[in-house]
Amino acid sequence: MDRPPERSLSRGQAVVLAAAAVPMVAFGALGALGTYTNITSVFHRSATALGVVAAGEGATLVLALVLVGLTMLGQSAPAAVRVGLWTLPAVASATGAAVAQSVTEAVVFAVTPMAMCVSAEGMGLLARRIVVYRTGVDAEAQRRNAAVMQRLAYHRARAANHPDEKARKASEVESWELAKKVGTGDALLGAHLVDVQRERMTAGADAALAGMFALPVTAPAANATAPETSVTQPRRPAVAEDAEQEGVTAPVTVEDTQVMPPAEAVLTGPVTAVTQPVTPPVTLEEIAAVAGVPTPATGEPLSDAQLVVVLRHLRYSDDPPLSYRQAVTAFREAGFVGGEQRVRKAWGSLMSHEESDA
Repeated sequence: MDRPPERSLSRGQAVVLAAAAVPMVAFGALGALGTYTNITSVFHRSATALGVVAAGEGATLVLALVLVGLTMLGQSAPAAVRVGLWTLPAVASATGAAVAQSVTEAVVFAVTPMAMCVSAEGMGLLARRIVVYRTGVDAEAQRRNAAVMQRLAYHRARAANHPDEKARKASEVESWELAKKVGTGDALLGAHLVDVQRERMTAGADAALAGMFALPVTAPAANATAPETSVTQPRRPAVAEDAEQEGVTAPVTVEDTQVMPPAEAVLTGPVTAVTQPVTPPVTLEEIAAVAGVPTPATGEPLSDAQLVVVLRHLRYSDDPPLSYRQAVTAFREAGFVGGEQRVRKAWGSLMSHEESDA
């Protein structure tokens, strides 16, 4: 699929995103300060409290900055970074609950480090969405889809060729489970699917409106009679007529001695229809072979050269050749896939070739 062009953030968007990031950093800092105060109240040593904060909230902040940096570079975060964003605050919570002197303090000490965890995840998600908006590429979704497709390919091969029947059945079931996860969370894939369906709906609506507003064509009556053909005698040459006027006997030619059949025989005699030899129509495969491109298939994306081949085949499938609207309608009804702009561009190329040939 073609990569969409990059977009830049407007000034208003940048201001709103910056305003949203400030509370995340502030609440993460408040969570670290709360953990420091809680540990100091128990051990009465600042160094010990700073060590607990550094091991919990500090390490979480480092991983959050790594996640944001990788996301801004358009790369997916390693599994260790994603797991650490939740593991380290959980360790800090467990430490606070262990050193608490009562159940109430244990609950408070355990909840406090979660502020840094949520702040880190929020900053990472915000950075990821900014990159997806600007570049149209979701590195995290691509990583997940690549992992799913790799596992799906393995299980399909295992289900088809593994010597153990139980392993084949297990891989078959696992393949269907993985098939449900393909494309999950990929906004770009969803946008392309929506575009494809929009083109099909547009083609269907165009065909329906063309059928509704098309004017009926009146066929000629079957019992209509041909106009009577007058039978005239052959005209004598002008030389013979002039000779008669001057009293000179003109020579008799072969044309003068020919006897025309009676009019009844001309009108009632058997009529033999003379038919021209029928030339078989050129197929789509033959046109594609002459153009040097693979034969276009319905339901599959077509190249620009294949679009020209299909439109040429459809245009000359009838006599007189089809117009642009008729060719596009036939294109959609046949099941070929192509955007309106690409089809119009291919039609213009076809018409320019016709003009140059003419």
